[in-house]
Formats: sequence, C-alpha cells, structure tokens
Amino acid sequence: IEMIVADCRSDAGYCALLAEKLIAQDRVHALFGCWTSACRKAVRTVVEKHHHLLFYPVQYEGLERSPDILYTGAVPNQQIIPMVSWALQQHGRRVYLIGSDYVFPRTANQIVRKLLLAKGGQLLAERYVPLGEQNMDRFVREIAAQRPAFVLNTLNGDSNRHFFRALRKAGVRAEDIPVFSTSIAEAELAAMGPELMAGHYTAWSYFQSVQGDENRAFIERFRRRFGQQRVLDDPMEASYIGVKLWVNALRSAGTLDLHAIKTVLAQQTLSAPEGIVVVDAGTRHLWKPVRIGRARADGQFEIVWQTSGMVVGD
Repeated sequence: IEMIVADCRSDAGYCALLAEKLIAQDRVHALFGCWTSACRKAVRTVVEKHHHLLFYPVQYEGLERSPDILYTGAVPNQQIIPMVSWALQQHGRRVYLIGSDYVFPRTANQIVRKLLLAKGGQLLAERYVPLGEQNMDRFVREIAAQRPAFVLNTLNGDSNRHFFRALRKAGVRAEDIPVFSTSIAEAELAAMGPELMAGHYTAWSYFQSVQGDENRAFIERFRRRFGQQRVLDDPMEASYIGVKLWVNALRSAGTLDLHAIKTVLAQQTLSAPEGIVVVDAGTRHLWKPVRIGRARADGQFEIVWQTSGMVVGD
C-alpha cells in the first residue's frame, strides 16, 4: 500500500481541491482524513461526484450519511448525549456551554438544548468564540460568577489550552465546576500539559487505558514503531480502524472495484482496540462502545463509566 499524504491545513476549500487532485490525477483508491466538519462537507461533494470512498475518523455532529463515506468516529448519541446525561445525574442540572464558532459546536449544542429540556436541565449561557481564540478570561469570569454544576466544552484546537489556563488562573477547580470536553483526548493532554485538565472529563469510544488483549497489542506495536513516549487517542484509533476495515474489504472482495469494496465494507465486523465494532450497512457509521473518562495528571484517563456493549450510531 502506497500512501500519498496531503496536508490541507484544515482549509475546507483547499481540502476539496486536494481531494479532486488525489482522485482525478493521483488515482488513489481511497481517501482517509479530514478533521473539521467543514472540511468533511467540502470533500464530501468531491467524493460523491466521483462516487469514490472517504474514511472519516473524527467524532462529529451527525445529521449526515453518504454511500461514499465510512464514518469511524462517534456521533452525538455515542459521545455527547451519554456524557451530558451522566453529568446531569452526577453533578447537577445548571449547565454552561462554551464552544468554537463552527458547525460541530453549534449543531451539538442544538441537541444538548433539547436534551436539557427533556431532562429538566437549566441552560445558564451558550457562548461561542472564533477557532483559535486565546482570550478566555471573560468567559471564565462568567463561569466563576454563575457557578454552573458543570461546563460543556466544545472548543477545538489551541483554544482549549487557553481556556484551561484561564480556569486555573481564576482558581476554578475541577472538583467545584467540572468541565466536560468533546475534543480533548490523550494527544491534546500531552500538548497542553495534563495537569491543566486533571480532574475534568471527556467521552470517547477509545481511551489508551482501555483494558483488553487487543488494545495491549495495539499499544505495543504503536510504541515500537513511533516511540515509547507517544500516546494514542480515539481519532488515531478510529483512523486505524478505517484502514483495517478497508484492507479487510480488499481481501474479501479480491478486487479494487469501488462498488464491490463498498458492498463488502457494509458487512464488516472488526475486533478493534476499543472493542468489537460493526459497520451499519444503512448509515455507513459504526456500532461502537461509549466511555467517559476523567483526566489524570499522568496524561491518561480513568474510565468512570462505559456501556456494556456497542451503541448503534443514531
């Protein structure tokens, strides 16, 4: 398998141009990638025009399906809905929402508002900042003044580091006002300094701390190739799952014909590091487990809650 690696810089228009080049000129047999929903939506147009194949490995806002995309990340009922439901039960009903100003946070918070209404939660505030925003002091002052039971954080990228630094500077502690984040995993903890987020929460299908033979072997192979100090996280594992499903489909189909491969992909099951995952033939999303983790100072997550089996992506 030969990789052709293209960095589209999280620029949606540029991602679409590169997808066109990879498909039309480089003749790739599959695309693996995109991070933000804006990039995925731009690439989706190109992929569907060519009836090609994209594997998307990141949790996202849902409300989408495509015969030409296999989604290996979580949708809201596999991440944000169970996390908020658990937070309401464990911590209380007064909720503060803060997120980056783009598709995922705004759509996710529409779902959260309905969830709060259904479960008797109280929405104190809903705030959005530009991607990459660094000045978080005024939002933290508002959080300290309103004292919510918990904060739901849909910030993405470097804004998370500045947000948690502002919380620490203001003396807002995890044991008093816990933050539940949707876009922070082990790699982000390592980048921002795990002590900043220690005691706060997130939800994913995969944590490096998941127990099981499949995950232990996965970690061992990863460290042998990339270094003992490197950490794994959910989007990395979901990327790995995508490649494994594709390779298994190639072997089963015995051909590079895209129609045949998509047909076989829709029937795939995999024993993955996170547990058993199954491709849903109707939606091209995965049946996945759901876990909630509390960040530790050593850069890993303590799993505090998990489903007993797979959850079908809604």
